[in-house]
Amino acid sequence: MADVLVYRAEGAAVLAGGGDLYGFTVTDWQLPATYPPFAALLFVPTAWVPLTVLKAVFLLGNIALVVVLVRLSCRLAGLRVSGAAVCAVAALALWLEPVFQTVLFGQINLALACLILWDLTRPPGAPGKGIALGIATGIKLTPAVFIVYLFLAGRRREAAHAVAGFAGTVVVGAFVLPYASGEFWTRRLYETGRVGKAWIVDNQSLQGLVARVLHTAEPGLLWAVPAGLVAVVGLYAAVRWARRESHGVVLTAFTALLVSPISWSHHWVWCVPLIAVVWAEGRRRTAWVLAALFTARTMWLLPHQGNLDLHLTWWQQPLSSPYALLGCAVVFQASAAIEQWGPGRSPVAWGAGTR
Repeated sequence: MADVLVYRAEGAAVLAGGGDLYGFTVTDWQLPATYPPFAALLFVPTAWVPLTVLKAVFLLGNIALVVVLVRLSCRLAGLRVSGAAVCAVAALALWLEPVFQTVLFGQINLALACLILWDLTRPPGAPGKGIALGIATGIKLTPAVFIVYLFLAGRRREAAHAVAGFAGTVVVGAFVLPYASGEFWTRRLYETGRVGKAWIVDNQSLQGLVARVLHTAEPGLLWAVPAGLVAVVGLYAAVRWARRESHGVVLTAFTALLVSPISWSHHWVWCVPLIAVVWAEGRRRTAWVLAALFTARTMWLLPHQGNLDLHLTWWQQPLSSPYALLGCAVVFQASAAIEQWGPGRSPVAWGAGTR
């Protein structure tokens, strides 16, 4: 639970005045704080309890959140399932590599995914719909792509609520931790190298894929250009699919994971909603294939000590980037399905044919 140690150190830094929030590192991996100051405020309680108790809380809490994520994914996909079925599926979902890694590291990915899904699956016009999404963005910036999705889909009221929620987190962080806020928003935010090495197999974003394919630690424009293309295509597809909320949400999530400079394998907990959506379409075999792909852990079977990630052979490349390749396939297939149906019409299901 290395990330639990980071969160605890952030909480302790806040209690100490917050001046050293982005100056410390912990664990053998020398991990620093990388989230906005608002997140550090939420981590303060982690510094109040013994480490053993804290790890137990994160373990049990993340297991409970898997159940919640499965339930919300079913609601997103329009699946009516019993409580017993939700618990059974959650038990299986624990073995999906992104979910398992989240529990292993003591990460907050499940909490953020649940917060976003809860907000977006609320009925249209629900009071304050979008605020929770904005708060999630204030904790970890990547959910901001969902705000762009809402705006482009014409859901301006929800987008405005999300912006207000995000702005509120920035204001709170600046009020309580003015020095750390200034440091983060003017300097630390742009130091992407603080998060980790983009080329290691842990990184399943498009940048990680390109870096490993080109055998270079700094792909530069050779990554930025494809990332821009994926962002445009992904958001275009998400907006065109917006009438089916399940498809729009999943496409937005995968677009965010692809274009983010770093998307560790445990960030891909959005595989759970994807599998639920595919299952709801009646494509049960495809759902099982997706579950197998996210359980296989092929990237960890490859040599990845030191800089070996940059020296993988051609046949090892697909095994090192399974999530990024799948994400690209989902985004471009969804876009192609739209074009097949022509302008002004929304396809009925991902892929060819009607149901």
